[in-house]
Parts: sequence; structure tokens; C-alpha cells
Amino acid sequence: MVDSITPVELAELLKKNPTEVVLLDVREDDERAVGAIEPSLHIPMNSVPDRLAELPKDRRIVVYCHHGGRSFAVAGYLETEGFDRVTNLTGGIDDWSAAVDPNVPRY
Repeated sequence: MVDSITPVELAELLKKNPTEVVLLDVREDDERAVGAIEPSLHIPMNSVPDRLAELPKDRRIVVYCHHGGRSFAVAGYLETEGFDRVTNLTGGIDDWSAAVDPNVPRY
């Protein structure tokens, strides 16, 4: 089962230990151009299977997309591929913008 984290919880986690987390942005290039949660690794959803080697297995991966649907699917996929520290960002970057960082544009 995929774990989840709210934007506020993620912000607190990043403040306490920013090196513990790898943010994985699975949105498309045009979405990424609008704004992102930084620092993050950008691998569009459909490219994830071909780019698994870029993801660390020794750190927590928090996956995000626009609203949380694609990232939930990717997090589940990563779990089947042996990643055991994967979390989905509930509400995606849209909720992040609303609850944590209004400087990240909403779209």
C-alpha cells in the first residue's frame, strides 16, 4: 500500500532533514515549465520504467504530480520494483501551492 504525505507534513520534513528526501516530479515537461517544488528530480510518468537507475533506494522518495493521481500510480509501481521508501504527495503540486508555497504557480 502506498504511503501518503500532505504538503504541510512534507514541508516540515524538508525543514528537519532535507537530504533524507528525493522529490520525484512525474509531470510532463510543459507542466514542469509552469513551476516545480525544488529541488526535485524530473522524470515524466511514462519515462519512469526506463530511468529507474536514477532513483536511490537508500533515501525516501516523495512522488508528486499536479493533483496526486499520477504520482500515486508511480509510487505503487516503484514499490513493485523494490523501492520500499516511497510516498505520494497528497493533492500534488496544486495543494503544495495552496498550503505551503503560494509562489509556485497554480494551473
